[in-house]
Amino acid sequence: MRVMRTLAMSLIGVVMCSTLLDAQAAAQRPTVALLDFEFGTIQRWWSGNQDIGKGIADMIVDELVNDGSFRMIERKRIDALLAEQNFSNSERADPSAKTVAQLGKALGVKYLVVGSVTKFGTEESSKSVGGGVFGGKFGVGKVGTAQGKAVVAITARIIDVTTGEIMASAKGEGTSKRSGLLLGGGGGGRTSAAGDINFGASDFHDTVLGEATEAAVKATVTRLVAAKSRL
Repeated sequence: MRVMRTLAMSLIGVVMCSTLLDAQAAAQRPTVALLDFEFGTIQRWWSGNQDIGKGIADMIVDELVNDGSFRMIERKRIDALLAEQNFSNSERADPSAKTVAQLGKALGVKYLVVGSVTKFGTEESSKSVGGGVFGGKFGVGKVGTAQGKAVVAITARIIDVTTGEIMASAKGEGTSKRSGLLLGGGGGGRTSAAGDINFGASDFHDTVLGEATEAAVKATVTRLVAAKSRL
């Protein structure tokens, strides 16, 4: 009986210690809010009104949640607050100190993540319709049919809402490793027509643009997580 009691007490001690460590780890996770990314420097070549900054920001949030290094604020809550404040798309990458402070207070966070999509297209060699270039190297192809590699680049910053200080900056770039379709179309009703972008659709992720987007997102998230020690 004495042995059983000793084992039981040891087990209880282990469980209590594990619970305490879990609580301490949770307390050390910074709470952050991530805004939709700005993409005003990219010429809109896709059809429809897709907000690629919002789509990519959603992907980054999913990756950060899965990583577990940060506590993430629900995106719908952020959208509702920004709508109340008439927050403009042009402010996404560089909100004013006043706005940052107001958002931090309203959301109960100390850190805000803002950023930009700086590249989002295919290599110049695959251009088949007009559309310009960005970065002096990349252009756009005929949506849904053009063959070529895609490139996506993202920049992100972590801002302390109490001081306005930029605590960390992260950049991620993704290039497709193969040639293929820029975007998908059709496909069991899960995606939009050719030329549309649906970040949540399975066949978007099967395209070279989807592949490049995922790579850029993962690279950006890796750098944001690595910067946690500065917070």
